[in-house]
Amino acid sequence: CSDYSIILLIKGGNLSGTNSYQSLVRSTFGLTGYLILSLLQFLYPFIAMISYNIITGDTLAKVFLRIPGVGPGNMLAERHFVIAVSTILFTLPLSLFRNVSKLGKVSLLSMVLTLFILVIVLIRAATLGPKIPPTESAWVFARWNAIQAVGVMSFAFICHHNSFMIYASMKEPSLSNWSRVTHFSVGSALIISALFAAAGYATFTGYTQGDIFENYCRNDDLATFGRFCFCVSIITTFPLECLVTREVVSNVFFNGTLNNYSHVAVTLLLVGTCTALSLAYDCLGIVLVLNGVISATPLIFIIPSACYLKLSTERWFAGENRIPCLLLIAGVFVMITGFVMAVMFPQDCSHGAEMFYCSASNPSSSTSTPTTELLLQNSTEF
Repeated sequence: CSDYSIILLIKGGNLSGTNSYQSLVRSTFGLTGYLILSLLQFLYPFIAMISYNIITGDTLAKVFLRIPGVGPGNMLAERHFVIAVSTILFTLPLSLFRNVSKLGKVSLLSMVLTLFILVIVLIRAATLGPKIPPTESAWVFARWNAIQAVGVMSFAFICHHNSFMIYASMKEPSLSNWSRVTHFSVGSALIISALFAAAGYATFTGYTQGDIFENYCRNDDLATFGRFCFCVSIITTFPLECLVTREVVSNVFFNGTLNNYSHVAVTLLLVGTCTALSLAYDCLGIVLVLNGVISATPLIFIIPSACYLKLSTERWFAGENRIPCLLLIAGVFVMITGFVMAVMFPQDCSHGAEMFYCSASNPSSSTSTPTTELLLQNSTEF
């Protein structure tokens, strides 16, 4: 769906003679549509920044616990301290860059580290997975609340705000070339995401947390290295999201231009606000779900389809309009249902706590030992 909607977005741009997501929506739905899009484009990266801080605090604290002399009561093991320090030393200075090209090297580093993390997750699926007690009905294809997973997947596959910029940078910007680029890019992301998801869930099944590194034991050195790589990747991705939120603020309130003082003030306000929220809230799963259903779903499913259908001369559910119609209906359904379910049935989260299978004296022991059987019986407490 994400693949198709990215192509649909460029088709809408060609029909309307526009060269950006904002101008497409403004030409199609006027100022009201432009403001709604701007709000969504602000919320998506801003909530992503909050989730990145939550991940950094949870994950780096466990990394520091592996340092000799650092115990549970140490400041380095306190998520609030870790978030504050990482913000002051890394994410804020990087976020102050005006030009995204200056972040190119750190973005490349983030991609390389992602591959390292994937290898670690796959290794642990083979070595740790057989030692984790299985959960009942762990491999049921879809449960009643599966719609919430669609929101999380939407969060992971949105890149629509950059589509026109990438399209314009092509040597031969045509729909056929754009389709090939989109298929390759989204397909690669799908393979990597599927490997992460399958390996992570196969390892922990029903005990899987919103942040997969919350599942690994603190004394697992390979997982600790993976946590470190993950944190570096997250910290270097944070400024890219900040750049998008700042651009939206600049376009809506400052006519697209920020002087030096305004640039610093807006950046400080954005980073400070998301840091404060991440310090106050620590459950990653619900953050991802809400961002997916509230922000990503409209940006992927609803708005590109609505723009194309309004610009098209064909009738709804006729010819090439059938798929955009279905995509629009699916987007509305996922957005409304996912939001209601997220509010009524919030996900449990285990923040910073060791999982029950780590509390045995030897976490690598066989699952048939009496200690593990006792832990399995008491696992519902966690």
